[in-house]
Amino acid sequence: MIAHDTHLQIGSLLFEGLDQIDLTGPFEVLSRIPNSTYRVYGKTAEPVRDVKGLRLTPDAALADAPQLDVLHVPGGFGQEALMEDHDVLGWIARQAAGARSVFSVCTGALLCGAAGLLKGRRATTHWASFHLLPLYGAIPVNERVVLDGNWVFAAGVTAGIDGALRLAAELRGDDAARAIQLYMAYAPEPPFDSGTPETAPAAILAQARQAVAGITAQREATARRAAARLGIAVPAIAIA
Repeated sequence: MIAHDTHLQIGSLLFEGLDQIDLTGPFEVLSRIPNSTYRVYGKTAEPVRDVKGLRLTPDAALADAPQLDVLHVPGGFGQEALMEDHDVLGWIARQAAGARSVFSVCTGALLCGAAGLLKGRRATTHWASFHLLPLYGAIPVNERVVLDGNWVFAAGVTAGIDGALRLAAELRGDDAARAIQLYMAYAPEPPFDSGTPETAPAAILAQARQAVAGITAQREATARRAAARLGIAVPAIAIA
């Protein structure tokens, strides 16, 4: 836990085609962390749209961000377009090097991997890309939230809320996180037990995998190029 009188600079990466819940779910938590400033940073200060068209505007461009105490990297389909963007990857690497905590949500983990930051780390990501983590040198852990030192990894989409609460507890203590959770009335009771590949009906899972087959293939090709660039031996991978 960090002393409460230490002000924290918290920042999230924003990009075209992200999944807004990867950003806005954690925002509900991170923006309420006591004695902190929360900002959103994009490649430019121009608005972008999420994968379903929601318009979002950064507070500032990446170049104008201070050194962050907490770096939040969301995911979504648009992550793929940044996987070989040296400006963005360099920014992630520099910010991570000076941050007290790094928090990735969903396929934000792949961006961190492309920046060379996952080697030897226990990590998770969205179920459709989970099998790609070894290509970035990560140790895949099939859990909703994974902690590795000062890193917090959240799996797919809504797991970002859980991960952000865990991060809030790491930064300001359990009671601060509990107070944020209570304010949010975060007590999920999903109507169906279909939120993971292990619990979803086989037909639903097959349909979901087919729906993301194209982007998954792109992500694998990109991951293999990244593995070659990062000097990581390419393991045999298989979709669970």
